[in-house]
Amino acid sequence: MKDPDQGQPRQPGMRPQSLLLSFLGLYVLGRDIAVYSGSVIEVFARLGVSEEAVRSTLTRMVKRDLLARHRHKRRTYFGLTARSTAVLEDGSRRIWETGAVNRDWDGTWTLVGFSLPASERSLRHDLRSQLTWAGFGPLQSGLWVAAGTKDVVAMLEDLGLDDEVTVLQARALKPTESADIVRKAFDTAQIAERYRAFLDRWDRPDPLSDAVDDLARQLFLFGDWLQVLRRDPLLPAEHLPPDWPAIRAETVFRHLASRYGPTAGGIAAAVLDTLPVRPA
Repeated sequence: MKDPDQGQPRQPGMRPQSLLLSFLGLYVLGRDIAVYSGSVIEVFARLGVSEEAVRSTLTRMVKRDLLARHRHKRRTYFGLTARSTAVLEDGSRRIWETGAVNRDWDGTWTLVGFSLPASERSLRHDLRSQLTWAGFGPLQSGLWVAAGTKDVVAMLEDLGLDDEVTVLQARALKPTESADIVRKAFDTAQIAERYRAFLDRWDRPDPLSDAVDDLARQLFLFGDWLQVLRRDPLLPAEHLPPDWPAIRAETVFRHLASRYGPTAGGIAAAVLDTLPVRPA
């Protein structure tokens, strides 16, 4: 049976939903529009994503409250929901405001302590996944740490764990050093390797030269960059090597985003059929 996601090769590890979120962040977020499904299919054909895979992804995202259907005449359009708007706004802040290098660390750490019984294995897994996503690392059993001040209220409310979790803010005191916390709680070699892999793909004169056009390159670039960023806990720059690859990677990303933007925007404007909708 043919895999519905098969088509032209995509960037390594790039799922259709990740690419679709990049597309929505670039061309739907903040515009109060919905996009015709046929337009989405046409855009994603440029990335080697089949029509079947696009339709399947759109349907899944509707079920997950990440997209809302809007019907106009005989066409179906897809727009953002409050949930997807929040996700995309967070991604936009991470790309353009927070960035990839934490040079403004104030010396504080956010600590999250928890103890869940074996019967709550699934909930424990969900909590650990959410903590990792939010930039935390496991300092020791049941104690996770993240650099700076982290707001975990919404996460705990979603999981129903307000009473089972302790959240504190702290500073390292002798004999503990912040560098020790970084070393114990985070795999900096793995984080660095993700940035180096990004540079291998994009830090070249003509990256992704076999892509159809700059719209395809732009969507691959943003999807790839956001995947790297979201797996980076943004550790204090002062406790990382001076040749930390995130510095170069961010420069490359911003250069290419500027390079692809005008042409990609023109292509998108010609392809997309949109429908005005009320804000999510």
